[in-house]
Amino acid sequence: MHLDFSDQSVLVTGGTRGIGRAIVEAFAEAGARVAFTYRSSTDTAEALKADLEQQGVDVLVFQGDAADPDAADEAVQGVLDAWDRLDVLVNNAGITRDGLMLRLDETDWDAVLDTNLKSVFNFSKAAYRPMMRQRAGAIINMSSVVGVTGNPGQTNYAASKAGIIGFSKSLAKELGRRNVTVNVVAPGYVETDMTADLADAAQEAMLNAVPLGRPATPEDVARAVLFLASPAATYITGHVLHVDGGLAM
Repeated sequence: MHLDFSDQSVLVTGGTRGIGRAIVEAFAEAGARVAFTYRSSTDTAEALKADLEQQGVDVLVFQGDAADPDAADEAVQGVLDAWDRLDVLVNNAGITRDGLMLRLDETDWDAVLDTNLKSVFNFSKAAYRPMMRQRAGAIINMSSVVGVTGNPGQTNYAASKAGIIGFSKSLAKELGRRNVTVNVVAPGYVETDMTADLADAAQEAMLNAVPLGRPATPEDVARAVLFLASPAATYITGHVLHVDGGLAM
C-alpha cells in the first residue's frame, strides 16, 4: 500500500537517530512536511535537516528537552506558525538507564520517567487544542514490548512504557469525538544504537525468543507508525500495535 502524506504536517520527538530518524525519513519520503525535535545532537540534527531539504522536503527542527513543557509548546506552536496545522504527532523521545531495582538510583528513575512518559504528556497537551479545532489528527506514542511483558533491570523503563499505554487509551477516549485518533506502537528487539550496547549473550537471548527469528529494523517500526497515521487507520484508536516479531505472544 502506498501511503501519501502530501500537504500533511508531522512532528516527531527525538528524531535524529534510530527509530525516530527512520520515522522522520519515512514521512518525508511519503510527501509530508516534517518537523522533529532533538536534545543535544546538534550536528546530527542539522545534517539530517540539510539532507532532507536537499530532497525537496519542507523541514523544521527544534532543540529542547522533551521533558520540558515549554519546549513542547514551542515546537507545536512553531509547526502551527509555519504550516497552519499539525496533522500527526509522534511521541518517540526516550532513554534507558537500566539497573536492578536494588541499585537503581532515584535520579535514574526520574530521568527515564520524565523523558519517556512526561514528554508524551507535554507534547500531547500542546497538540490537544489544535487537533480538536481541526477536528482531525493522529497521535502515535512509542511504547515497548517491555511495557507489556516487563524485563529484569528495567523497572523504570517498563513503568514509563506501560504508562504510555494507559495514557494513550485514556486520551483516545477524550479525543475520539473530535476525530483525533491516539494509538501506540510497541516495538520489540530493534537494531539501534541502544541495543547495540547490549552484551552479545543478551542479544542472542532476545533473538531466540523472537518467533520470526530476526530483530526489527527501524524501518519496520516506521512503517507501522505511518499506517496508524494514514487514512487506512482512521477507525483505529486506543490500539497497541506490537511490532516485535511475535516476542510478546
